[in-house]
Parts: sequence; C-alpha cells; structure tokens
Amino acid sequence: MSQRLISLDFFRGFTIAAMIVVNDPGSWSYVYAPLRHAKWHGATPTDLVFPFFLFIVGVSIVLSLSKIKNSTSTVYLKIIKRTIILFGIGILLAVFPNFDFSNVRIAGVLQRIALVYFFCSFIYLNSNKSHQVWIGTFCLIIYWIFMKHVPFEDSIVGVLEPGNNFAAWVDQFITPGRMYRETWDPEGFFSTIPAIATGISGMFCGHLILNKSKSLKDKIIVMYLVGSVCLCLGMLWDFSFPINKHIWTSSYVLFSSGLAMIFLASCMWIIDHKKTHSYTKFGVVFGSNAIFAYVLHSILGRVFRIPIINGNGIQKTWMDFGLSTDLDPQIFSFLWALFYTFIIYLIVHEMYKRKIFIKFILIEIY
Repeated sequence: MSQRLISLDFFRGFTIAAMIVVNDPGSWSYVYAPLRHAKWHGATPTDLVFPFFLFIVGVSIVLSLSKIKNSTSTVYLKIIKRTIILFGIGILLAVFPNFDFSNVRIAGVLQRIALVYFFCSFIYLNSNKSHQVWIGTFCLIIYWIFMKHVPFEDSIVGVLEPGNNFAAWVDQFITPGRMYRETWDPEGFFSTIPAIATGISGMFCGHLILNKSKSLKDKIIVMYLVGSVCLCLGMLWDFSFPINKHIWTSSYVLFSSGLAMIFLASCMWIIDHKKTHSYTKFGVVFGSNAIFAYVLHSILGRVFRIPIINGNGIQKTWMDFGLSTDLDPQIFSFLWALFYTFIIYLIVHEMYKRKIFIKFILIEIY
C-alpha cells in the first residue's frame, strides 16, 4: 500500500463511536428501536456494530503482519501477550469497581476481540489467502452443522431458542464463570467459531487492499461485488439458519460481513478516491485509540452512576430531569449517549493532539 488509507482509520473510529452510543443510553427503558439489539432473530443497525469492529480487526491484522517477513517465535509471543492483556482487561472491566471475582463473567466483548485477534493472527501467519477463505468457510459450515443437525441434551436437534440451543449447551461446559443471561452468553466461547470467520472476511479485504496489481478503484469495485454476494448469501441462508447476533449464526456472519465490505468500500470511495476528508477527523481520532476509548467508556459509565447528587448518579439525575418534562424521554436518553460519546471524544482528541497512542494489540498499528 503506497499510502495510508484514511478510510480505514475512519471505519474503525466510526465503529467505536457507534459502540459507545448504543452501549450507553440514558436509560435502557427509553431507547429508539434502531439503537436496540434485535430481541432474537433478525438484525438492527446496532447488531452490525460489533461484527464491523471484528471485521476491521481482520483487515488490520493483514496490514500489520504483512510487514513481518519471518514468523519468528518473538512474533507469536507478542500475539499471545497482547491477547492475554486484552482478555485480562475485559475481565477486569467485568468486576470493576468492586473487583468481586467470586461471580465474574469470563466471556465478554473484549474477550471475544482478543480470541478473534489471536486465531486470525495465527491463521494469517500459517496460511495463504485462498486457504484463509476456506478456513472461514469451514468455520461457518461446521457451526451450522452443529447448531442445526447435531443433537444435544435429551436428543434435541436444531432448536435455536434463547438458552436452548447447541451453543448455549456447550457453553455451559466450556465457558467458566457467570453467564450474561444466566443460561447463555452472547459472547460465549462456542459462538466464537463463526466470529473468527468475521475476522477472516476482514482479512480478505486486507489482502485486497495490499494488492499492488489493482488500482484503488478496482479494489473498491471488487469489495462492492464480494460484499453484495456475501450479503445475498446471508439473506438466503436466513431462511434455514436465521440471522441472529446473539448466537452469531453463519448467516449473520455473511450478512454483517457483506455490509461491512460495502461500507468500507463506500468509505474508500468517498474518502480516499474522491479525497473528501472534511468530516473524517472524529473517526480518525477515535480510531487512533480505539480499544482505549472502549475501555474508557466502560469505566466512565460506572463512574457516572456513582450516587453523588441527592443519592443519584449524574446519569440518573439527567434522566429524572428528562422525565419531569413533557418531552419524549427517548430524546433525553439519546442525548445522554451523544454527550457521553462526546466526553470520550474530548479525551481521545487530546491524546491524539499530543500523539499519545495506547496500543493494546496490533490492530492499532499499521
């Protein structure tokens, strides 16, 4: 890649900003429908945020590790070290601020990012592009076989209900600690298998971006075409294996990865091809310290709930004020999310100006 693509920074930063907005409403009782996850089958815009980030993790793995000529033990040790650090931070956030490890949730968002980063990095270092596509395809097919055709608990086959499906059953044995939903976890370990395929879809685009034989315009066209094919395949598979973020179904991977490719291609077309950089700074700033911004939002979210104003936290005080007016409380809930995201932006913007970049894993180095 002869020059840095600003669209990649924007994509990653936009995704992190979206994560903060959808994770931090003023009140979960008052949230606009597009900012909620689908109750079970189906997808809302919010359901695209996490797979978009795993997708850009895959892109960045290729752009980062392609600079390494020899896969030495030092490289593998760095990958393992960064995986452990990110996984550990996820666990620490789960117990913050009380640090009660007796009932800790081991699975989580950062933990899944760490695992996808780990497996995708090892896959990249030990296979070529075509093999990686086949590995991703295998992950989707084998997951579909287990979820739809392998019996579990009293010979139940193909059931896809909350807490009553093959992934939830397996997670009860392989996922230690507390489950997010008591009997199942949306970031459970078994459903990490198709999540790896999400990362591999990003790796495919990373290879495409590094292809020196294609012009930027040709790369964008290919990305649009492949993304459209994945999107259509995901929608077709939905008829027999429903699109579902909670259990990260194979159709959901194709659906979300297809949209991620189309969105990235659109960013590349507008930002890099048309040289439209006017409104990209907020994304670039968030993207420069993406993981740090996510960790910070998890910490501050708890801080803003500490009772300091008449026995209430700042967040609840704001919502109580909103509920005392005649305005739609969803507006106040959404405004809180925007305000909260802006606070995080101010902090990472100051870090950006001072060239302070906290790199937890390779996805922030390229």
